[in-house]
Amino acid sequence: MKIDLHEITVRDLVEGYHDDGEGGVRGYGGKLDIRPPFQREFVYKDKQRDAVIETINKGFPLNVMYWTVRQDGTYEVIDGQQRTISAAQYVEGDYSLDGLYFFNLQDDQKERILDYELQVYVCDGTDSEKLAWFRVINIAGEKLTDQELRNAVYAGPWVSDAKRYFSRPQGPAYAVGNKYVRGSPIRQEYLETAIQWLKDEGQTVEDYMGAHQHDPTATTLWNHFQSVINRVEAVFPKYRNPMKGVDWGGLYGCLQDESLDPERLEAEVARLMIDDDVTKQAGIYPYLLTGEEKHLNIRAFTPAMKQKAFEIQKGICKVCAEAFEIAAMEADHITPWAEGGKINEQNCQMLCKPCNRRKSNK
Repeated sequence: MKIDLHEITVRDLVEGYHDDGEGGVRGYGGKLDIRPPFQREFVYKDKQRDAVIETINKGFPLNVMYWTVRQDGTYEVIDGQQRTISAAQYVEGDYSLDGLYFFNLQDDQKERILDYELQVYVCDGTDSEKLAWFRVINIAGEKLTDQELRNAVYAGPWVSDAKRYFSRPQGPAYAVGNKYVRGSPIRQEYLETAIQWLKDEGQTVEDYMGAHQHDPTATTLWNHFQSVINRVEAVFPKYRNPMKGVDWGGLYGCLQDESLDPERLEAEVARLMIDDDVTKQAGIYPYLLTGEEKHLNIRAFTPAMKQKAFEIQKGICKVCAEAFEIAAMEADHITPWAEGGKINEQNCQMLCKPCNRRKSNK
């Protein structure tokens, strides 16, 4: 990987500066992608923005910025977006400092700002090298999410098209999935979720993005995302808050089972929602689709319940009839929880660990 330090003046940085809103922000003669389309909006408060200009005016050094070289020879800002936009907006006359806009300054004051040199590290290397480097430098300020870092590394037509669907605050993915997906479109968490839902088992998000980096569109990803949400709403038509954040993509294969009965499932959801033994309500949905109780985090027998059962049994395992210390035994449901057995002392028995394991594996 090649990393070079460049000194770039504010004059060169703001040449050709253009802010197209959701379409992105460019500068450096059109060669620098300051904020890619649908990426995070400008977040500096007035005090932070003004501090950038005061630092430049006094000739003090700003923190080093980081760019990456794209395959077409253009650049993208990895770290320093807010400082770059602060400087460019001031020169463009978008805001004033101490009541003075840039165009109100004397010529020598303007030149001092335009000639100010920014320290910029420019990185050129393989995708994996860039990603590793970006994660190392991403340690201060408003940290980039993992997906924002990936977007920079795998920039191309596929990422640009994917952002159109998944990165807008009130965009298509948000409109379809905001009740089911956690996170923020702007921070690229919707895009990350969509990829997690579609990628192959054993494949990483980076693997998927690398394989599709040069695809002209992200239509396949968008269509799959919609299909998952549509199937969730068909199988579980009554929405409840615990549905938000469930790994619906991972359950998509189960959701496609045409034998699923929405009315029966709704009755089960309603029953489990008020079951005091269920400590993780979001796990109700994967439990009903997979049958695996682990999703529910069933409430455990209390130490007092275990001790009482141990004393009543005089330390004798209910299966093998051997005597054990309590530390060598485990609590077991007399009537299985799935068959209506409750977590109470009347339904608690103590088994030695080997017998309990054998029973659980049946």
